[in-house]
Amino acid sequence: MQISEQQRKIADFLGLKKSIVALLSMVILVGLGEKMAERFLPLYLIALGGGTFSIGLLNGLDNLLSALYSFPGGYASDRLGHKKALLLFNLIAMAGYAVVIVFSYWQAVIIGAILFISWTAISLPATMDMVATVLPKNKHTMGVSVNSLVRRIPMALGPLIGGALIGMFGEKTGIHVAFIAAFILAGVSLIIQHTMIDDAPKVQKENTSAYHGLALLTPHLRKLLVSDVLVRFCEQIPYAFVVIWCVSINKITPLQFGLLTTIEMVTAVLIYIPVAYLADKTAKKPFVVITFVFFTIFPLVLLAAQSFWVMAIAFAIRGLKEFGEPTRKALIMDLAPDGRKAATFGVYYLIRDVIVSIAAFGGALLWDSSTAKLIIDTIGIGQSLLPFFNAIASPVTNFVVAFGFGLMGTLYFAFWGQDLGRAPVTVSATGKE
Repeated sequence: MQISEQQRKIADFLGLKKSIVALLSMVILVGLGEKMAERFLPLYLIALGGGTFSIGLLNGLDNLLSALYSFPGGYASDRLGHKKALLLFNLIAMAGYAVVIVFSYWQAVIIGAILFISWTAISLPATMDMVATVLPKNKHTMGVSVNSLVRRIPMALGPLIGGALIGMFGEKTGIHVAFIAAFILAGVSLIIQHTMIDDAPKVQKENTSAYHGLALLTPHLRKLLVSDVLVRFCEQIPYAFVVIWCVSINKITPLQFGLLTTIEMVTAVLIYIPVAYLADKTAKKPFVVITFVFFTIFPLVLLAAQSFWVMAIAFAIRGLKEFGEPTRKALIMDLAPDGRKAATFGVYYLIRDVIVSIAAFGGALLWDSSTAKLIIDTIGIGQSLLPFFNAIASPVTNFVVAFGFGLMGTLYFAFWGQDLGRAPVTVSATGKE
């Protein structure tokens, strides 16, 4: 099929090479299956007799595996190449779906979930490595941004389709059908990947014996990691309590809260492409600093929000935190050693997410004194700290402490963070970018 000159210009602008189109197709197909089945897993576990314990176990595994899978995902991509690694990760997800399809026990669902629930985390290093390999440096941010934008298609459509299947067949059968559909979509994705994604070229690794574990993180990357961890503390400390603040305390309806989430997503989608264009034309650091600023001010604006419309402003700001998120990922790729970009990405995310997982625990301690007492009694240590938490724990404390971490992370990167400056423009044989 012939494409027009205008279509070719749009494809070049968005970095839509053949392998990238295949990658985006995989993101839609696998993501659609994942979201229309995985989002309703708690209902399925209850239907199978798992009870609340199984839901808590599932949630804990999701957070833990999302942190731990980044490193093996990056290692596999560097060893196998991004094409073979993505094929492997899809087969692992399909194996998980197969377990859930064949065995209708809640224990089997947990086992299957270990294989498919963190597909995004394990495949992210290979995805970023592929963008860095296929596209020139002056298109890295655009490639990451388009991937992030397309990833929101299954996030929006998957739950709708899954909900429709539940409405048609009931909770147990409907979710079972969703898993069958997820298995089929992942299989179609395998075919597309195999036929359209080019094998990664051999890259000369820079003294690979010296690049393992923490050694992969250059001084510039470590500065970015420190600031990123602090800013993620700002995000995660109030994260689980945002819905409580909006619905339970300030009495907006669940439907209105759903609209707030839509405002956040639409805001993020609208800024991806223009920001990516600008970031690829200039240095990346200013865009990362700006996105850290949006992370930081969200808790304060939400704290002041006691009506739906002020909350709408807060959630628009929360959507604007995506302003420089693809740019931050592209900066990680730029700063990572050649030939070890996927492994570097995996190490970076492993360290960041394991440390940041503490924030959810800390956020609960800061929210109210009864929660702090429950947690301290459960773990059996820290009784001497109860008077302290009784004195300070409140939603205000939670939001203000979150703001404090964000401010530290933003200022640290603003003063000491670095990037590689503007990427050189790649010129084709026709003389065009």
